[in-house]
Amino acid sequence: MNATLAAVIQFSLVSFSSIFFLVDPFAAIPPFLVMTDGSSQAQRRRIAKRAALTCFAVLCIFALAGGLIFKLFGITLPALKIAGGFLLFLIGIDMLKARQSSTKHTPGETEEALEREDVGIIPMGIPLLAGPGAISNVMVLMGQSTRWWEAVPVFIAIAVTSLAAYLILAGADRISRLLGETGIHLLMRMMGLLLTAIAVQFVINGLVDLGVIHR
Repeated sequence: MNATLAAVIQFSLVSFSSIFFLVDPFAAIPPFLVMTDGSSQAQRRRIAKRAALTCFAVLCIFALAGGLIFKLFGITLPALKIAGGFLLFLIGIDMLKARQSSTKHTPGETEEALEREDVGIIPMGIPLLAGPGAISNVMVLMGQSTRWWEAVPVFIAIAVTSLAAYLILAGADRISRLLGETGIHLLMRMMGLLLTAIAVQFVINGLVDLGVIHR
């Protein structure tokens, strides 16, 4: 296989897996059901659609603005890789414990959201789906893209993940009955294991870029 094609495939897999695991729509099922309690199926689909579109828009904006933010605050890509790696690691550890990370939302925010008429944008879209981990991740991925076509997999991964989030949340009640609490926790633990590995690799890549360690 051509080395360039192999690199693109590898980068695409890392992009999709890291973005999907960080958005983690399965972990958003329990708070989504609580916040939409008493809503009809059509209303739940509309809320899920708003949440997915918000997630897509927020991640795309930060993916596009990542370079500008780097320059504005004088942040280097290796620094963001290391910081992002630590953040992803903390989220991954929480997922291994089958609980949603407090970096995405807190119980108090869920209770406050119950008083809102529309929870699709806040807190479902942001920060439940597009949280700090997912935002920093797309910025790191875009920072590694030196040519425009290398950025395409990132935006495709964002689009596919957002679509998956809509489908999962729109059918949250059925998925919850099918998988049960044990099944959802098992998925979270599996995704958390892979996410911690990706997080460690981000830190290693940042240290390699700084010349602290060698491949």
